Amino acid sequence: MTEIVQTRLPFAPWADPRTRRLPGIVPLDMADWLQVDDAYAAQMAERDRLIRDCPGLVHGLTDQAQEAAAEVYDLILPRLPALGFRIDGDQATRPDGVTVAMIRAQPLLTLGRLIQEDICLMQPDGAGEHLLSGAILCFPAGWTLAEKLGRAMMRIHLPVEKYTEDVGRRVQRMLDLVRVDQPLWRANAHHSRAALFNPLREDAPKDMAEGAMPCIRSERQSLIRLPASRAVVFSIHTYLVRLADLTPDQTAALAEFPIHRAQ
Repeated sequence: MTEIVQTRLPFAPWADPRTRRLPGIVPLDMADWLQVDDAYAAQMAERDRLIRDCPGLVHGLTDQAQEAAAEVYDLILPRLPALGFRIDGDQATRPDGVTVAMIRAQPLLTLGRLIQEDICLMQPDGAGEHLLSGAILCFPAGWTLAEKLGRAMMRIHLPVEKYTEDVGRRVQRMLDLVRVDQPLWRANAHHSRAALFNPLREDAPKDMAEGAMPCIRSERQSLIRLPASRAVVFSIHTYLVRLADLTPDQTAALAEFPIHRAQ
């Protein structure tokens, strides 16, 4: 298993009654949207590698999402200096000292080398659902971008047992109602022994083997409405934290409210 881990989990969704039940949405303070944590340098080195070596596996952009991709790029760049970045013309020096060319013509690929968050763009499909219209997805948790790009939410989540039609309706209502001035976030969590980059096809066998799963994998997922394109930005900050590094309160809550095992 990858050794790219954080030393702490800032929020344990199983320990908060607001986030235990799907979809578990709470208001987002935009000042806390993008985060730089203690795994930044290691995660960004892995993101650089993936974008360099297999861009087709981690990036996809439909024609529908071109405007939204440029808009989220313009939304994020002014927030970088507050996170420890140095901007010099068309270059950004990251908190880990790596300098990245800022290429607006490649908005998601550029963002993928700047921030820890994966970025997915959700837009109406014209039939009452939102579809995944574009993404930079370096850390998929058991799914493959190519299988999901351009597909609607219920189809995307078809293999997920917990994603029932009722949950799907609630999620779609939430996507419909996200307002520009009222962003939202949620978090999930499961036991894991998989690497950060864990793409699996829908027909791939799942990891059902017994044995230790030494980490908790948690995604901090934010939902932000873009004012011009009206797309919803679904960002994912991925945490891998060893069970031994959970706080005593998080460990106690985990015993009371168990979470599932996954790859």
